[in-house]
Amino acid sequence: MFKLYPCVKEEAGQFSVSTHEVIEEIPLMVMVNGRHALTVMSSPTLIRELVTGLLFTERIIQGPEEIDSLQVEPDKVSVLTKNPFKILVSKKTVLSGCGGTASFLDVARTISIKSDLCIDVSAIETAVKMTLTSDLHIKTGGIHLIGLFNARGAVCISEDIGRHNALDRVIGYGLINKTDFSRCFVVSSGRISSDMVRKCLVAGIPIIISRGATTSLALDLAEKSGLTVIGFVRGKKMIIYTHTQRIKDAIPLGKGNP
Repeated sequence: MFKLYPCVKEEAGQFSVSTHEVIEEIPLMVMVNGRHALTVMSSPTLIRELVTGLLFTERIIQGPEEIDSLQVEPDKVSVLTKNPFKILVSKKTVLSGCGGTASFLDVARTISIKSDLCIDVSAIETAVKMTLTSDLHIKTGGIHLIGLFNARGAVCISEDIGRHNALDRVIGYGLINKTDFSRCFVVSSGRISSDMVRKCLVAGIPIIISRGATTSLALDLAEKSGLTVIGFVRGKKMIIYTHTQRIKDAIPLGKGNP
């Protein structure tokens, strides 16, 4: 997932010719029912899971059973669905960066989470540590990491240049392996934005956790839908923004639960 590139390194005023590990980024054309539906800028791994998750979170399929065939080639994926008239917006490009990469979720039509999942703080700390322990990240410094967890531990941990792709990939893995998303939670190395919340809502994942920040629209959607959002999980600290009832012993000292 990385290539060595020549470079000049500087340290303490000294320059030297060297090489550095750089994360791979590939354009992946996705054909749906014979039409060029989109191009995904992605890391070249777990492509079947990525495309399955993306088609699911974009609501083109309701599950992997609606895929008749999925053929992976070096720079293209061809998908045939049971409903040949369903297709993503023609030739949409899903970028690898942090911009909007998913369909917009109308606040007035927010999906409701139906789950009584409750986890403790130690499970959160362990999951964050497991997700962020990545040799590839140490080598390149150029990837996001997403972990999907349940009561037994890690279901799938994905690395990608884009956090949206990584989330689609673990969702796709869960779909293919018939995972009960209502008993799972997600850990992200990057910001929790509204599109990350939207993907969790479509999958029915009740908790999303990050070592980083969140956005106001993400919290508005999460509050309305019943999704628990936790940010800034670092060391022995975290901020639980919404639906604290899913975190054991999360009894605030101030006024009432959010």
